[in-house]
Amino acid sequence: MIKEKFDYIIVGAGSAGCVLANRLTEDSNNQVLLLETGGSDKSIFIQMPTALSIPMNTKKYAWQFETQAEPHLDNRRMHCPRGKVLGGSSSINGMVYVRGHAKDFDEWQEHGATNWDYAHCLPYFKKAETWAFNADEYRGESGPLGVNNGNQMQNPLYKAFVDAGVQAGYLETKDYNGAQQEGFGPMHMTIKNGVRSSTSNAYLRPAMARKNLTVITHALVHKVLLEGKKTVGVRYERKGKVIDVTVNKEVILSAGPIGSPHILQLSGIGPKSVLDDANIEVKHDLPGVGENLQDHLEFYFQFKCKKPISLNGKLGLWSKFLIGTRWILTKKGLGSTNHFESCGFIRSKTNVQWPDLQYHFLPAAMRYDGKEAFAGHGFQVHIGHNKPKSRGFIKAVSADPKAHPQIRFNYLEHEEDREGFRACVRLTREIIHQSALDEYRGEEIQPGIHVQTDEEIDTFVRQFVESAYHPSCSCKMGTDKLAVVDPETKVHGIEGLRVVDSSIFTTIPNGNLNAPTIMVAERAADLIRGRDTLPPSTAPVTLAPDWQQQQRTNKPNRKTD
Repeated sequence: MIKEKFDYIIVGAGSAGCVLANRLTEDSNNQVLLLETGGSDKSIFIQMPTALSIPMNTKKYAWQFETQAEPHLDNRRMHCPRGKVLGGSSSINGMVYVRGHAKDFDEWQEHGATNWDYAHCLPYFKKAETWAFNADEYRGESGPLGVNNGNQMQNPLYKAFVDAGVQAGYLETKDYNGAQQEGFGPMHMTIKNGVRSSTSNAYLRPAMARKNLTVITHALVHKVLLEGKKTVGVRYERKGKVIDVTVNKEVILSAGPIGSPHILQLSGIGPKSVLDDANIEVKHDLPGVGENLQDHLEFYFQFKCKKPISLNGKLGLWSKFLIGTRWILTKKGLGSTNHFESCGFIRSKTNVQWPDLQYHFLPAAMRYDGKEAFAGHGFQVHIGHNKPKSRGFIKAVSADPKAHPQIRFNYLEHEEDREGFRACVRLTREIIHQSALDEYRGEEIQPGIHVQTDEEIDTFVRQFVESAYHPSCSCKMGTDKLAVVDPETKVHGIEGLRVVDSSIFTTIPNGNLNAPTIMVAERAADLIRGRDTLPPSTAPVTLAPDWQQQQRTNKPNRKTD
């Protein structure tokens, strides 16, 4: 039987919620309730890194949201899975650890998120992690989250890709989460001792031993309970029974970039027009709830491989059995990595101040469901334009909490986003056709060498681009008319209510979003507890030289086809 009243109620045991549950219960005086719609994360398919494609596509572990028809993607409905399990999306994601460029967080401050610039965020990135190699002024050594480099690029294709980027005239970076993001180098992942380092494993499981934390799974939150403009509790449903639980201090929504704005709207907090259309009583007209929605798109550049060294030779049932058996017995081998072990961050054009394109390199040609893309050996590069100008929305359709909201990202609505993907095609071809990949590179399978003109590239992108599964920014932080929370993460105009997850990002960073989501929760925990935040870092940021100096001009080994 649960207590009648808690000091804090956290909605969502995901990337942010697990961090908060751990940090808030460090104070034994705080009684904390954590509510999660999903259940256990102990499945081998969650814990074994190489099985990453399975939980993302399983209804048991993920909300299988779909967007409305996206008008600039030939009216395709896009898949938008979100974690529905302990650990949330950190239990179903690709485990890629990218903080984002330092300028991304300076941009947050410029948009009104005071003291969320890079100098103030870096100490919390460090606090969260234990970096598998040498800690320094950028990398942590005693945090809950394990971060490493998988099998350290044993397949020669990883290094060949990095070398090709350097041959094409780009920078090399030894640690893109350190002083210099820009360039090509090894990729990092949230894996510890061969096991997924989700926030459930890293933060929640240790905290569950504390008597002041109550975790309730299979709990569907209906709404936040209000008395006027004051938060008094939460209503949720479990096993067909509707339960109201009250709060002494604060309710914290950490239900993610889809769930948090939807719950606010179900609670009567949001744009009046949206609430009226959904027949929800308006408790607080807050225009920005569900607006400013952003995501990353990507597509696969796929090539045949002339040597039989790619992972396509490991996709058969017998090979998977051997890989899985070795992982079960030793937590080592190909089962202990997500296989994205090299990467790149570059700029799409001359007037971009910091990288806006990101590469994930995979020594296989396959689909997100884990099946091979074609017979034989191959490799692929995931490439996307990471600083979109297009903005979407999330809108409740009724007061029924079981009815999925309307989701539309308006992908590629802005011409600059379309220009970014044209650069993705042209710059990637130039990189892949460097001499470092000559002995491996075979026929271009996708997009296909026939895709050349702007119109051909645009058509290909509309048809084949996919979400990188990084929705964010739908309850943005700031002080303007579309801001939902202030820089303390408190919902504007409502007492005792906060939002802490990737929905409060003001703009989307250049990278995968799990790392900055965890950082946001670490810093928010200090704000919630009324503690002094960590002092800002003075670590310098290495910005690339002038574009014309560091680009591909005057390179003796430059090669284009």
